[in-house]
Amino acid sequence: MKIVGVAACTVGIAHTYIAQEKLENAAKKAGYEMKVETQGTIGIENKLTQEEIDQADIVILAIDVKISGRERFDGKRIIQVPTEVAVKSPNKLLEKAQEVVAQKA
Repeated sequence: MKIVGVAACTVGIAHTYIAQEKLENAAKKAGYEMKVETQGTIGIENKLTQEEIDQADIVILAIDVKISGRERFDGKRIIQVPTEVAVKSPNKLLEKAQEVVAQKA
């Protein structure tokens, strides 16, 4: 499964990067491909390309604030959760993503 995501917390520092790391590590462990863009105090990092978005099976938005470029994900399956969920339960979040992809296959 290919997953793309965005992490963005209210302050744009700690939780943004912790969520990114937790999700990417959990995805790797599960055998999924995942790339997470961060939108924090220093702007957008690890920016997703339109090709990466188009090829993704699902989009995970671990966000506490409005993100820029959300329209890039129009037409994609999206799971949106607070960053806290990605930090505390990344494996459960990926299991949910797998279920959503399986349901709509």
